[in-house]
Amino acid sequence: MVANNDGMLRIFWPNNLTRTTTPGVIVGWRNSDLDLFVITVLEDVEVRSVEAALRMGTLFRHSPYPVVRIFQLCDRSNMHVLGTLNHPDLPDSFEPTRICAFTIPGAKRPYIYCPPSADLSVQIVLFDPPNPTQMQYMSLEPISLALGRGAQGPSYAADEVELQEERRRVDQLVAKLRFHTVVKRAPTKKELALTSILRQMNCAQEVADLLQKNTPLVGPRRKRSLSVSERVVESAQSLYAFAAVSIWTLFMTYAFPTLLYLFKVAIIGHRMLAEGVLQILEWPLPLKRFQLPESRQPVNGRFALKDISACCQQVHLRLQQFSYYPTQYSFLRRRHAPWSSFPTTNSDYIRFYNSLWLVANDVIIGIALGSFLSDNAAATAQFLGTILDDYTIEGLKSMIRWLMSYPGGLKLNTELAAFMGDLFLWVIEYWSSTTVMLILPRLPMIVYLIGCSSFAGASMPIAIFSDLLSLTTIHIYSFYIASARIFNWQLTIIVSLFHLFRGKKRNVLRNRIDNCDYDLDQLLLGTILFTLLFFLLPTVVVFYLTFALARMTIISLKATLDTCLACLNHFPLFALMLRIKDSKRLPGGVHFQLLDNVQFQLPSQGGMENFEHKPGEDGAEEEQESLSTSVAYIRLSSTPLSLRQIFEQYFQLWARIRQHYLSPKVVFRLLTGRFVPPLGRSEMYGLQYSVLPRERATVSEVWKSLSKTQATQANRAVGNPRNRTSAMEASGRAISKQWK
Repeated sequence: MVANNDGMLRIFWPNNLTRTTTPGVIVGWRNSDLDLFVITVLEDVEVRSVEAALRMGTLFRHSPYPVVRIFQLCDRSNMHVLGTLNHPDLPDSFEPTRICAFTIPGAKRPYIYCPPSADLSVQIVLFDPPNPTQMQYMSLEPISLALGRGAQGPSYAADEVELQEERRRVDQLVAKLRFHTVVKRAPTKKELALTSILRQMNCAQEVADLLQKNTPLVGPRRKRSLSVSERVVESAQSLYAFAAVSIWTLFMTYAFPTLLYLFKVAIIGHRMLAEGVLQILEWPLPLKRFQLPESRQPVNGRFALKDISACCQQVHLRLQQFSYYPTQYSFLRRRHAPWSSFPTTNSDYIRFYNSLWLVANDVIIGIALGSFLSDNAAATAQFLGTILDDYTIEGLKSMIRWLMSYPGGLKLNTELAAFMGDLFLWVIEYWSSTTVMLILPRLPMIVYLIGCSSFAGASMPIAIFSDLLSLTTIHIYSFYIASARIFNWQLTIIVSLFHLFRGKKRNVLRNRIDNCDYDLDQLLLGTILFTLLFFLLPTVVVFYLTFALARMTIISLKATLDTCLACLNHFPLFALMLRIKDSKRLPGGVHFQLLDNVQFQLPSQGGMENFEHKPGEDGAEEEQESLSTSVAYIRLSSTPLSLRQIFEQYFQLWARIRQHYLSPKVVFRLLTGRFVPPLGRSEMYGLQYSVLPRERATVSEVWKSLSKTQATQANRAVGNPRNRTSAMEASGRAISKQWK
């Protein structure tokens, strides 16, 4: 710990100690000669008795866990008596290591005796001790709501041109950074000591409770003998407790181990079944070369069912969560093994219960949605059939026929428009007579099955609807690909012929435009072809823009459905509840607030009856300024996690969507007829996989984890007979109260 040599007596004082007005002994950590950390105040005890008890360890008796761990966490080797509180007499000489504090009824701040002759300024840092049993703690770093590991979804390769552009952009940024010198200030010793001080604050409440529990071992015993009536009531309660303890012992000895073993076998069976389904969903499909709609380049046999289907992806995600729950719960059950002041599992606790809460809400919403779809399957099927026919068949036919005439008064090439329109109409007729006619008669049964799948959660019908949307719009996707390819080819040829018309050509090797000498026949033929393709370009552009707009609409619908799935699977509902209910469980940093200085008149040697305090703004007379001292008060509080930090991953997802669809690169692709892929499934589902480990636990690891948890509980209950007896007596008293 840093040595405080700046002439300031710094005291860290818990706010809950300002309510007491009785005399007591202040106990805490001595970080340095002028840096004291107050833990608690022991009342009705003597200073020498407390010092002897600290040396002998009497105040740490009956500790549930090793006290050495607390000393290691707080970076201290022992605990000291820091002074007295509300002592009637002032000390003869002032010692910074043995303070004399006072509290006044109604005042919210303590007062420290520090005469002006000591030539020290006093600074009191007030703080609220976090309650470790309620998982409250202070931290400089914001709590992490995600595991911080990569998602498990597939990764898609980018175009080589895009990779070159990205490398060029990174090289330019690196070159610019070389012209700037970044000076990083080294942290001071006080800033380095702040981490240890926060750990002491986190342990203050738990250590104070332990010291207060052992105070009767140091001070006078206040327990009186029981009266006759109280002994009769106690004996009656002991009879009820004995009966309850006997029944509870029989249940825990014979029935509970059998039920626990059967429950573990059921979990392992579910884990084995889930592993089989996961292996099927992750099995690479036997396709050597396939072009995914989400990819920009062909993928050579490294994608599975979960990569091409939203329904399979949702099943894969749910099974991954259910496979992780036993290990996660076992880890949380073992968090009570050390002191509660160690905030090592708070993030896992929030992630676990947030996931359970989301699954429960998903199932509840799914049951309501499934009941509606099952009861109104015919009406829903008729509504969906009408939309499918109006927008994907008849509406598309009428749009193509309108393009074949004079759309918006434009004079298009009649022959080319008729050829392209007839081609698209023939594909639509074939599509409607095969696939659509197979789906429409069976649409009520499909809606009923979707309603039945809703009982597994509202995310299942949304994922199935996303797959059905992709399936029923394959012909629109093929129209977009064909028209985009024709438009891109024609535009590329027109640009090349334009360079030829100017006497230039494109050098592919050097990626530049060079001069070139053409013959007259070449120039004449190029000019004719340029004129022909240029006048045919509006007809192709009209068809291309129509199908590109339809494709962008479908992509927007799929992105909306994927966003709904992300909200159902990863919405920080539990974190928001904690943010409203108890923000100290979501620390996002610390905040120092300088309070108004307070001047107080030094008490005389007669005692506390002459002790007065004055607010700093009221002023004091010149002759009294030498007899008063000023104390600086600072409030140290925990800054809760902001809403921006809670929804940080959603902001990242929106940034990905905006960068993918609203970037100039995508607009340039759309204007030049190049393929605009939707956002990859791995990037959309990366948010949902962020709370899962990269590698799931095997069946044997789950069994070992459950067995270890059971062994830990058994050792904790059986290892100490006194603890076991006290725990059973407490349970018996609770059960006897319910019986009564």
